Amino acid sequence: PEFMREGSSLRDFATPPLTLVGCDDPETAGLLRSLYAGVDAPFVHAGVKSVEMAKYVANAFHALKVSFANEIGDLCAALGADPQEVMRIFLMDRKLNVSEAYLRPGFAFGGSCLPKDLRALLYAARTADVSPRVLSAILPSNEAQIRRGIDAVLETRKRRVGVVGLSFKPGTDDLRESPMVPLVEALIGKGCDVRILDPNVSFARLVGANRRYIEEEIPHIASLMCEDIQRLLDHAEVLVIGSASREASLTLAAIGPDHIVVDLTRGAVPPLSPD
Repeated sequence: PEFMREGSSLRDFATPPLTLVGCDDPETAGLLRSLYAGVDAPFVHAGVKSVEMAKYVANAFHALKVSFANEIGDLCAALGADPQEVMRIFLMDRKLNVSEAYLRPGFAFGGSCLPKDLRALLYAARTADVSPRVLSAILPSNEAQIRRGIDAVLETRKRRVGVVGLSFKPGTDDLRESPMVPLVEALIGKGCDVRILDPNVSFARLVGANRRYIEEEIPHIASLMCEDIQRLLDHAEVLVIGSASREASLTLAAIGPDHIVVDLTRGAVPPLSPD
């Protein structure tokens, strides 16, 4: 596929971010690599379907960025902020805002910040009589990811379920708005016998807001926690991988031939290192 833009096609061809070739035959790909040897850019060879999809994904993301920026401009105008200044500040963050961060397929987002701040922004938009359709679609899209995960487990038609990861991301015990909580609740509601492994969420060690959240909102989940991988494996017919954690790597390395795996991270779990 080509990534040249009208008005700058010659420059784009001579200095592309990459040369992308879709080819299912390595020998043919090698010939194409030699053809583009004079182009100073990384040569990327992948399967035809992946390359075709990459082209559409690139343009869809460009369109999404334009729509996002325009909706932010609408909100800024309605709320009295300078849209150019706001986006200038936003673009200064090259670690998270303009980077690879959050651009890997996986499961739904959660936590105490993203859902809360998005709802606050949407409330401000409604108050200002602004209808940001892209922003308004984010939470429903996120909820659809949770439903997709629930359906994937139920489609196995197995009752005993082991879940790896309960907090909203690895390395934290924060369960507030974790997408794994409604997933577990839904599975229990459908009659599944669920056990959960998440070393970060030890009820005995929890304090403050996280302990109160469990005691007030999901007290029954504390009784479902497993302390080790083997107990989880002994219980489960289906293993749900909810986080790309070391525990997930260890669990996947120890599964038996009869275990069914539902990987909500979509392959993001790192393999165990040789040591």
